[in-house]
Amino acid sequence: MTTTHDLVILGSGPGGYVAAIRAAQLGLKVAIVERERLGGICLNWGCIPTKALLRTSEIYHYITHADAYGLSVEKPSFDLKKVTDRSRKVAAQLNSGVKGLMKKNKIEVVEGQGRLTGATSVSVTTANGERVLTGKNVIVATGARARDLPGVEADGNRVWTYRHAMVPPAMPSKLLVIGSGAIGVEFASFYSDMGAKVTVVEMLDRILPVEDEDVSAFAQKALTKQGMTIVTGAKVSDVTPGPDGVKATITTADGKATTDSYSHVIVAIGIVPNTENIGLEALGVATNRGHIVTDGMCRTNVPGLYAIGDVTGPPWLAHKASHEGIIAVEHIAGGHPHAMDVARIPGCTYARPQVASIGLTEAKAKAAGHTVRVGKFPFIGNGKAIALGEAEGFVKTVFDATTGQLLGAHMVGAEVTELIQGYAIAMGLETTEAELMHTIFPHPTLSEMMHESVLDAYGRALHY
Repeated sequence: MTTTHDLVILGSGPGGYVAAIRAAQLGLKVAIVERERLGGICLNWGCIPTKALLRTSEIYHYITHADAYGLSVEKPSFDLKKVTDRSRKVAAQLNSGVKGLMKKNKIEVVEGQGRLTGATSVSVTTANGERVLTGKNVIVATGARARDLPGVEADGNRVWTYRHAMVPPAMPSKLLVIGSGAIGVEFASFYSDMGAKVTVVEMLDRILPVEDEDVSAFAQKALTKQGMTIVTGAKVSDVTPGPDGVKATITTADGKATTDSYSHVIVAIGIVPNTENIGLEALGVATNRGHIVTDGMCRTNVPGLYAIGDVTGPPWLAHKASHEGIIAVEHIAGGHPHAMDVARIPGCTYARPQVASIGLTEAKAKAAGHTVRVGKFPFIGNGKAIALGEAEGFVKTVFDATTGQLLGAHMVGAEVTELIQGYAIAMGLETTEAELMHTIFPHPTLSEMMHESVLDAYGRALHY
């Protein structure tokens, strides 16, 4: 059976389903192919359910520290199954929401394993047999999966990927987290707040290595203060699961090796693009280390074939995928969208403390040839932060000293993931320090620190 559409999308994650909706809004006849669940990894096994877990651990942290707020709570405890069930219900609710959006926008959803059979055709193996979908254009949005640690199989029992860590069969007592990017640090934060003894090992010389060095240093200090053991510049080897735990060897940069036992291990060393067995090789689609190569309009080197999201490479972020989906569709529809600018994509880590950033770090700004002005304002100088009992953290801004261009912004502390969009808007509008300094921020809010950080870059900070 062959069906013709204006656009066929392979994958229904935050890139694919957003692209489908935008295409339908523009009057295109759309089909979307999904082998698992609408919403992809992000909605079902990533961004959303992890935030549900982290919300639970945040509340549990507050309960166990209720005395700091003048409250008394006796013998707090938790039911791990109920915690994970809540997370799964949140994911299921949003999955249902995406189904509703597909129906509302008259998008045909084809369930099955899809592969490219041409630049503008997709063959789908469904429960009812083979279907061929043809379109004037095709978007590949197949996403990515967890990268395995060489020689170690994640079995879901003692050795976990992020997917296993969201539905744990038991609460870890002593947890080893390999990798300190956003995924690793978020799970380390969740399980630490829920009572596990956590060790984080990072191969590079600092945790959250894509962040500004000041942010990484502060986050490491905060997590260590919470009771975590953090080892940087180290590698993990000889991971050996057993019936009662996992043995692993940690080797530091000076060659010192230590073998210890853990109840569980989470492998969070990055992701691998889902590019195998989808027909790329036969079409001659250009790839780079497995990721599909695209231009600013998300076009591949094959006419009519586009690619978006994690399958195209870093940064591996849901909102990047969604925006790329809109760019690709608007280009397909004959519009003139702005090309993706990765320097203006905010990144967020939802640990405790939260981390958020956009643009160039101070070091990268200097390396790019900018003479910089740097502002920094601490949470301890903000009335709302003190009232919340969240007085640890800072906001840092990086400006070009000559032009006043905002080059980057970096935050660590409570709710900074909700603040970073202010700087994203400012960068999008090409705002300089003058407009930011003359903007009126409401009081009392955490957002005032954003203003103060800008003022500090020019020697005008008021409250610290």
